[in-house]
Amino acid sequence: MLGARAWLGSVLLLPRAGVGLAASRRGSSSRDKDRSATVSSSVPMPAGGKGSHPSSTPQRVPNRLIHEKSPYLLQHAYNPVDWYPWGQEAFDKARKENKPIFLSVGYSTCHWCHMMEEESFQNEEIGRLLSEDFVSVKVDREERPDVDKVYMTFVQATSSGGGWPMNVWLTPNLQPFVGGTYFPPEDGLTRVGFRTVLLRIREQWKQNKNTLLENSQRVTTALLARSEISMGDRQLPPSAATMNNRCFQQLDEGYDEEYGGFAEAPKFPTPVILSFLFSYWLSHRLTQDGSRAQQMALHTLKMMANGGIRDHVGQGFHRYSTDCQWHVPHFEKMLYDQAQLAVAYSQAFQISGDEFYSDVAKGILQYVARSLSHRSGGFYSAEDADSPPERGMRPKEGAYYVWTVKEVQQLLPEPVLGATEPLTSGQLLMKHYGLTEAGNISPSQDPKGELQGQNVLTVRYSLELTAARFGLDVEAVRTLLNTGLEKLFQARKHRPKPHLDSKMLAAWNGLMVSGYAVTGAVLGQDRLISYATNGAKFLKRHMFDVASGRLMRTCYTGSGGTVEHSSPPCWGFLEDYAFVVRGLLDLYEASQESAWLEWALRLQDTQDRLFWDSQGGGYFCSEAELGAGLPLRLKDDQDGAEPSANSVSAHNLLRLHGFTGHKDWMDKCVCLLTAFSERMRRVPVALPEMVRALSAQQQTLKQIVICGDRQAKDTKALVQCVHSVYIPNKVLILADGDPSSFLSRQLPFLSTLRRLEDQATAYVCENQACSMPITDPCELRKLLHP
Repeated sequence: MLGARAWLGSVLLLPRAGVGLAASRRGSSSRDKDRSATVSSSVPMPAGGKGSHPSSTPQRVPNRLIHEKSPYLLQHAYNPVDWYPWGQEAFDKARKENKPIFLSVGYSTCHWCHMMEEESFQNEEIGRLLSEDFVSVKVDREERPDVDKVYMTFVQATSSGGGWPMNVWLTPNLQPFVGGTYFPPEDGLTRVGFRTVLLRIREQWKQNKNTLLENSQRVTTALLARSEISMGDRQLPPSAATMNNRCFQQLDEGYDEEYGGFAEAPKFPTPVILSFLFSYWLSHRLTQDGSRAQQMALHTLKMMANGGIRDHVGQGFHRYSTDCQWHVPHFEKMLYDQAQLAVAYSQAFQISGDEFYSDVAKGILQYVARSLSHRSGGFYSAEDADSPPERGMRPKEGAYYVWTVKEVQQLLPEPVLGATEPLTSGQLLMKHYGLTEAGNISPSQDPKGELQGQNVLTVRYSLELTAARFGLDVEAVRTLLNTGLEKLFQARKHRPKPHLDSKMLAAWNGLMVSGYAVTGAVLGQDRLISYATNGAKFLKRHMFDVASGRLMRTCYTGSGGTVEHSSPPCWGFLEDYAFVVRGLLDLYEASQESAWLEWALRLQDTQDRLFWDSQGGGYFCSEAELGAGLPLRLKDDQDGAEPSANSVSAHNLLRLHGFTGHKDWMDKCVCLLTAFSERMRRVPVALPEMVRALSAQQQTLKQIVICGDRQAKDTKALVQCVHSVYIPNKVLILADGDPSSFLSRQLPFLSTLRRLEDQATAYVCENQACSMPITDPCELRKLLHP
C-alpha cells in the first residue's frame, strides 16, 4: 500500500465501504481473492444522508450508451445517467466544464455490477448527481483491460483490496484521487452510501480542488515508481532451480490437504498453479517433493470436479467456490476458465492415465461447443450467474443451476430394480450428489435467502460406495446416474437461461483454441482439433486486419448471428497477441498445418513492434498510442485467473526459437525474464507460469521431429505417441521432405533427417544433436518418458 490513509487523511477519509453480509458472494475480485468492497479517498465523510429510492418505473429514455456494442455498456443504456463511453468526448467535456470524471468499470456477468446498477444507477436522484456534477464514464473491463489495470492498480495500492464494479474519481487529466468497489446506495451502520460519497466529493472538488490535484499527482508519481518493471543493471534472470523450489514451498505451505486448492474460502480454480505443479513434478519426479507436487495437483483437480463448482448437469465450471469444499459456487461461467481447465484436465490424464480426468476435459469442451460457440467458429465470453427462477420473476443468483428434492423426485420416479431396499432413480441420484429436503446450502452462503431449500449437486460418494450402499453393480449405478443427469438437463432447458455475454475477445478465443487443440491432440480426437481450427479461422477472418497485421480486441454477435465490430475498431492488447500466438502454436502441433505456425510468427513480429520495451525489457500491456492519456503504462506482473501475457510470451518466444532457430527470440525471452527477476524473487508464487518459463529457458528444449506424410497412418501413430506423453518443454515438428516448405527454410537441419526404410521416422533433437531414428511408437515413448 502507498499509505493511502496517510496521504488521503487530510483530504477525504471515507469510512470503509463494505458489502455487508453479501461479501462472501461478490461477483469478482481483482486478485482472485474475494474481499469486502473498499474505498480509498481523502476527507471526513459524514454519515447519514437519505435519498430517493430507485424509481419503480424505470426511465426508458436511452442514454448515449445505446450506440455501443458491449453487452455491459448496453446494460446501462437506460440508466437516468448521462453516461459516456471511454473516449475524448468525455475527457474534453470534463476539461471544458472543470468537472471530475466518475469512472465505473465492470463486466456484463458481474453479480455486484448488477446490484449497483439496480440500486444506484437506476436511482433518479443519484443519476442527477452523476449527470450534473461529474462526467460519468462507463467502461467494460473486458474491452479495455488497459484502463481497468491502471485504475485497479490505484485502488489496490490505496485500499485493502479491489474488485468489480470498480468506481474511481479522476481529474480531467485522468489522474485518480478517490477509488472504491461496490457501494450500497445509502449509508448503513458500518458502510458509507454511494449518494453520500458523491455529495462529499462534489463538495471537496469545489472547496479543496487544488489539494485533491496535488495529492493525485503525488500518488500517480508513486505508482509510476512502484509499477516499473525493468532489467536495470541485471544481465541475467535468477536461478530457475531456486525460483522453482521457492514457488513450490510457498504453494505447499498454503495447500488444503483435505479439499485441495491453495486458499481458504473463497476458492478459485488456479490452472497456472496446477500447470506449474505438473512441470515441477516432471523435473523432480524421483524426489518426495516431486511426488507431492503431482499429488497436490491431481487431488485438487479431482476435488474440483466432484464439487459444486463443476456443473454436473450441463458440464463446464463456475467461476469460484464460496467455501473451501468447492461446494457452493459463484455461478457465472467464464470462457477463460473453461479453456485453461480443459488443458489442465488433459494434462492430468497424460500424467495419470486416469480417464476420470479426460472425461472432465471432454465435458468442458462439450459445454463450450453447446453454449459458448458462435456458428462461425468464435467463442463467446461468459454466462451470467443470475437468472429468473421463472419467467417474469426477478433474477436470482444460481437459479438456473439449483434443485429441490421435490423437483428431482418428480423427474426421476422410476424404481431401481435389484436394490437391497425400495429405491427410485431420484433417491439414488440425491444420495450420490448430496441433495436434502432442507437444501444443502448453508444460510451463511445465502445471505439473501434466495437459495433456501435448494441444492447444488456435488459428488458425496464414489460410485463404488454408492453401489455398495444399495447392493448394486457399479456400472449399473453409473448408467442410472448418467440417465438421471440427462433428464435433469432436459428439464433445465425449460428454465429461463442466464444472460449470455456474446462479445468475443481475441485473447480468450486464443485460450480456447489451445483448449480444443491440446485436448484433441492428447485424446487423439480430430473432432476437437477441428473446433480449434475453426476458432483460428474465425480469428483470422473476423479479428485480424491484414493491412496492418494487427489483431482486433473484440467483435460482437449481431442480428441473425452475424459478426459486427465497433467503429472505430478496438485494437488488440498484449494478451490478445500472446494468447492467440500460444493457441496457434498448440494448433500447429495438434494439426501439423504449417499455415498456423506461419501466422503465429507474423503475429509475434507485430507484438514485438507494438509492445516490446526496448529499454527495460518485457512487454507493455498496451500500445503507447492506444493508452495515450492514461497515467501509467503497465506490464502485468501476476499469473492469476488468466496467466500474465508476459509469462505466456516467454513460453511463446522459447517455442518460436525452437521452431525457427531465430536467436532474436531467445534473446528477447532472456531479457523478459531478467526484467521480471525482482518480482519472481520477491513472490515467485505470484508468477508460477513465468517461473515455469524460466525453468524451460534454463533447461534444454526438445525438438521432436517426425519425418513422414501428414495423413499417413504411421505418421499419425508417432504423432499420437508424442501427444500421449506429458512433455511441456518441447516443440513437435513435422518434416514432410519438401525442402521448400516453411519449416525446412527455417531449420535447414531438417533436410538431413531421413525416413528409415520409407517408414515414418521420429528424431528427438537437443542442443543441435539428434537421436537415432525411431519408427516404433513404443520405442519413441520410452525415449520421451524414461
